Amino acid sequence: MKYNETLALRVAECLMHIQDVEEKEMFSGLVFMVNGKMCIGVSKESMMVRLDPDELEKLSDKDGWQQMVMGGRPMRGYISVSEDVLSRNDELNFWVNLALAFNPFAKASKKK
Repeated sequence: MKYNETLALRVAECLMHIQDVEEKEMFSGLVFMVNGKMCIGVSKESMMVRLDPDELEKLSDKDGWQQMVMGGRPMRGYISVSEDVLSRNDELNFWVNLALAFNPFAKASKKK
């Protein structure tokens, strides 16, 4: 299994009310594109959340997340949330809503 299919189904269910959602397999996981922008990703043991980088300080009391790092550098605006934290629907909804709140302000990647 490339990614946690159960978690992916739960995320898809949370996004059912959104019109422009596209699922893409990439980075050995499943990425949910909302309005043409990367929003949420599901991997084997975690969920990637794209959020306002200025919101990180407000998350200091939340458990189970960490800044994503690529090539030894922190990825600004991307965090990873452990699947252990996401077992409860209220927690999953919190993180999904955080990603959706930032989506209108997120920049879309350039089309090739």
